[in-house]
This record gives sequence, C-alpha cells and structure tokens, in this order.
Amino acid sequence: MITLRRCVERGHADHGWLETYHSFSFADYHDPAHMGVGNLRVINEDRIAPGTGFGTHGHRDMEIVSYVLEGALAHRDSMGNGQPASAGDGAHAGVIRAGDVQRMSAGTGVRHSEFNHDPQTSTHFLQIWIVPRERGIAPGYEQRHFDDAAKRGRLALVAAPDGRDGALTIHADASIRAALLDGDERIELALDPVRIGYVFVARGSVHLNGRPLAQGDAARLDQEPRLVLEQGRGAEVLVFDLAPLH
Repeated sequence: MITLRRCVERGHADHGWLETYHSFSFADYHDPAHMGVGNLRVINEDRIAPGTGFGTHGHRDMEIVSYVLEGALAHRDSMGNGQPASAGDGAHAGVIRAGDVQRMSAGTGVRHSEFNHDPQTSTHFLQIWIVPRERGIAPGYEQRHFDDAAKRGRLALVAAPDGRDGALTIHADASIRAALLDGDERIELALDPVRIGYVFVARGSVHLNGRPLAQGDAARLDQEPRLVLEQGRGAEVLVFDLAPLH
C-alpha cells in the first residue's frame, strides 16, 4: 500500500528569517494524524535567510540529520564542534554545505547553534529527526560530503546503523538513501515487507511506482515488495527504511 502526502498538506510557518514546512507535527503545527512514520519523527524543509540562524538551543535522545540542498550552515555545539580547534583536539570545522550530510546524536544532551553567515544567499536544507534505539547514549557528531556523481541515477546510502559503504552512522534502526534522477534514469529497490518505506522529494519531480510526485511530496510504503523511481525531472529524492514503532 502506498499512502501519498502532498506538499500542500504540510504544516507551514514563515518567521521572516526562517521559512519552514513540516511533514509531521512540530512546534506550533499539530496534526494527530501526522506525528511521524515509524521511528521517523521530523522532516522539516527549512530556508534560512542571509545573515540569520538558530540561536543556541538544546536537544536530547534524538538522532538529528541535516541534509543541505543549497547554501551553507555554520554549526557550533557543546561537544566542541565548530569551535576554534586547539592542536590535537580533533574538533570539526562545523560548516555544512550543499551536498553535505550531518549527523548529531543528542543522547544525554547537547546544545548547538546553526547560522547562515552568507550576506546574500539563503540556506535550504532538510532537518530530519529519528528516534534512537536507546536513550542516554553519549552525544556524537559526524559530517560527510556526497557529491552528485555518487547519487546520479542510483540510491547512495548516506546514513545507516553500521555506517557501511561510507554512510554516516546513526544510532537508530533506520537508513537513509539519496538519489538524483533525470530523463531515462530508473532505480529499483527491494523492500522488506515488515518494515516501512518512506520517500521524500526534496527537489524536482519523479514517478514512484507509477505515481507522480512533485517537490515536497512524500509517500509511505507499507508491505510493498519494491519501489521504482523513474521519469525524474531535476529530482533529488530521499528514501528511508524505517522500523515500525509498537
């Protein structure tokens, strides 16, 4: 069974410095019918105005993945990422740019800020929250670049529990794949019928199992043997493999 959720059905807020669309209930947007899918709790499509950003705030017990579509975002946190690095401390630069994927495990608690320092260009990115396998783990941080070639006409694994194939390691029973599709490019992926598949179109348009999807559209797949992505037009697509929550 495939259940569609169109982009216009999402929650929306415009704070001036931030325009955001919520696929699931978040902040002032609340819809009991859309609280998440399996262990996927949040997909926010955010655009941050030039010279603005999120001030320092806290999280705990959540796997938070940021997927940058356009622009750049400067990250700083209480783990030392984004701070000036002293010799040998191994701190990350903390800036994520288009094509970068960042994972922050909030665990026992972390505070961070995210800022668009560019004076002219907005930052467009997806903020994704996934419920972890266990609470109270040590906070952690990781970022990696996935160039267009890695995603062109194929589903590149960008996050997985075991960090295989160059993916980020997330402490959750879930994986995220990303693909770019145009023209005759076609992708098939076998699905586990006891799990949940979720497809989100970040840009462009594509057909999923014969159904047309546009930017911001999403589809939940239950007990489907496979998914087929084709007829892409400037499409950038995320595919989630998720654990049901009981």
